[in-house]
Parts: sequence; structure tokens; C-alpha cells
Amino acid sequence: MGFENEFASYEPLRRILDSPKVQSLQERLRVRKRDDQEENEEFEGNILDKADLSSDFVPDYVVAIDGSYQPAKAENGFPGAEFGYITISAVLIIEKAVREFAKQEFIDPKKFRETEKASTIDTVIPGCNVIIEGEKSAKASMRKALFEELQNTRAFEEGETLLETYEYLFKLKQDKDKELGGGRLPRSPIEGVDKDMTYGYGEYQCPHSKEKLYSTDALRLHELMNPSGTNGEMYGQIMSMFEKLWLIHILRSFEKKDWLNILDRVAFVLDGPLACFSTWSWLNKSIITELETINDVQKKQTKKDLLIFGIEKSGTFYNHFEEIDTKVDGATDRFPRQSAFLLSDGYIKRNIIFSESDKLYGQDTYFGRKLFYKTRTGYRIVPVLAFLKEKPNIESNSPNEFPRLADLMNVLDELVSSRYPNSVSPLVSAHAEAAIPLNLGKRIFDDIAREIRTKSLQE
Repeated sequence: MGFENEFASYEPLRRILDSPKVQSLQERLRVRKRDDQEENEEFEGNILDKADLSSDFVPDYVVAIDGSYQPAKAENGFPGAEFGYITISAVLIIEKAVREFAKQEFIDPKKFRETEKASTIDTVIPGCNVIIEGEKSAKASMRKALFEELQNTRAFEEGETLLETYEYLFKLKQDKDKELGGGRLPRSPIEGVDKDMTYGYGEYQCPHSKEKLYSTDALRLHELMNPSGTNGEMYGQIMSMFEKLWLIHILRSFEKKDWLNILDRVAFVLDGPLACFSTWSWLNKSIITELETINDVQKKQTKKDLLIFGIEKSGTFYNHFEEIDTKVDGATDRFPRQSAFLLSDGYIKRNIIFSESDKLYGQDTYFGRKLFYKTRTGYRIVPVLAFLKEKPNIESNSPNEFPRLADLMNVLDELVSSRYPNSVSPLVSAHAEAAIPLNLGKRIFDDIAREIRTKSLQE
């Protein structure tokens, strides 16, 4: 740990590179050698031109979901006390109105702002040395605050709560575990109780200590708490969990109101991968099951699959896309515009995330699969299309394994951001709203869903 304003010189770095141990490790590394001829052959067989697909779809509405978190110091007299302020925003873009404005020479800014409607939920999660009334520790306080937040949050005024959505997904896990002969139980979250966790719903009593347990304890997010320092990892995972749960919550709310017939005109986009990581990764399989169920119901009405995707703006996959878009001599734009490269499990393991395991990439964590797409303006996008069946064929890169692929290409061409060329404009709006929430507690889905439904019936 360096001192304040102390920076390393180049000498320590040179010593590292000259170290016999470093050089020995370098000699043992398995190196992926780039072969232009081999890559060209793989591209020719797997690159899919948009012109080869048939689609005239452009969404009338886009729902973008993004989150943000910020650790903040708590003034309670204890050193290092902090809490996490987490916001999740859902922004609805009336895209058909945006297209109409684009035809005008002069646009009224006030009317244009009405094409974007935002709703933001915020929560405060106790971190290090923050104990709320009636609780014995920061961890117990965090568990209670998380449960209460889900219990008190809903998208529609008369719809189910976020807790009810979560507990439905939790029940799917429980039922699946019973089918398979029971799942492995984690340890109890209550300090001093060296027993397996006792699962239940709502708020209930621990049979061993008589203290309170919550259904949300099964997410095991409390295990990420650092009792003597900052808790950025925990806040980040809670934020990510909220984003995925919010998506399923909105879809289930539409289903309960019998409004699924309007979803063929809506595209849903989330920031980041469609995946559940860390202690709550079990939620992934329940999400896949529920997506398939909802998709089957709405497809009978709309004759189309749902269009749900995430955007990975950085990371290993984006870096690889950048690499294959560059020739050996450094020339760029090697990848054709308005074309997609569909990733199979084999390609990912050979070229991006090396593995010789029989286990499929992302099998336990992802509920979507990745592809590369270069827009008509030449921007590189790494979208993740949601699974709409429980057992997708990840080993295949057939276009049939990527639901609404042609429609996705149209959406990306339409929504790509000139300001952030690796993202789409609705996510830019959602991130801005989550970072600086101006519509806290405002529920827009009742009004907007009614508006979409009314206009659908008129047409």
C-alpha cells in the first residue's frame, strides 16, 4: 500500500519483467496465435449479412433499464460507517414519436422531451458499521433493509410487489430442487447459528435462535458484506440483482393485466450482460423458466417472440470484437457493416474465454447469448439476446438459435448512440436518470401501458 501522492517509478516495473519467475511463467503460457487465413475461413462461414434476413420491424416503444450505486459516509460516530445509495431507472422511449420528429426541420424541445418518460426507484442499503433500530449488527440491518425494499416496491400501483416477483422465482427454484432430490443449503445468516439456512417466505422465525429470517436471505447477498471497510462489491451485486428482477417484474405485471398483446411493439434493453453472478446466480435458471412461460403466452397473441437484449459496452468480448475488426497490418473496418457474427460455445472457448471444459460457457449464470454486430454507421455493438426457452442450443450458432435476430439488427441500427458508439441511446437516457434521479417514486407504467394499449386497439 503506497503513501499518499507516492507513485511507482519505472525501475520496479523493469525488475518485474526481468524476474526469472515471471520469465519462467511466460515460457509456460499457452499462446493463442492469430492466423489470418483461418480467421477469414471462420468469418466467411459465420458472418451473417442483414440483407440476407427479412425484417421491417422498428419498435414503437423501447424500455431501457439501468442502475447506479454510490457509497456514502454515515455520520453515526463509528469509524468507516457507510451506506450504499442504489438507484434503478426504467426509461420508456416513445420511439415512433422520435421518428416523426426526425422528419421535421425544426423540433420543439419541450414536445421532444415528452418522448421520454422515466421512473426511478431508490434504496439505501446499510454497510460497514451501520446498524438500524432493533437490529444487532450491520449484516442483520442490511438483510432487513433489502427485504423491506422489495416488499415496498412495485411498478404498477395495484400490481404485485417486487418481493412477490422474487418469491415466485424463489419458488421455481425450490420446486426444481425437489424434482432433482433437494438442493445444497447455505449456512444460516444469523451470527452464532452454525446450521443450514432454513428457507421460508416473507419474514419468519429461525427455529434455532428464534431471530428473524427473510425470504431474501436466500440471495445470500449478506455474505458479501465487509464488516470493516467499504462494500462496493455488495452494492454492485444488489444493483445488478434489482435490474434483472425489475425486468421480470414488469413482464409479469403486463401478464397479470392481460396486456401482453402489446409487447410485439416493444423492445426491452438492459445495461450489461443478461446474467446473474455471485451469490444470487441461482436466480438465473428461474428467470429463464419464467421468460419462456411469459413468451409462450404472449406469442400466442402477437405471433412474435419477445425482444429482450442486454448491451456489453466493454470487457473481454468487446475487446475481441475490436481485435477481429482490425487486420494484422493495423487497418480497421475489416468487419462488414450491417452484419452479425453469431458466437457459439466452441468459438468462445477457442478465442475469447479459453476453456477445455465440457461445461458450456455461461451455463449457470447467463440467461442470454452474445453476438457481434456492426451497425450501418460502423459502430461495434455486443448485444446479448435473452433465452426464450429453457434449454437453448448454445453449441450451435444457427440464426434460429437467436430469437428475432433480424429485428434486433434493425433496432441497433435505429438506436445506436453517436455519443457512445458502443451503446444505444435509450440506455444513455436510463443511465443518466439512474445517476441523477429526477423521477424518484414516479410510476409511469400504468399510464404508458394504457396509452400503448389504447393506440393498439385504435389501429
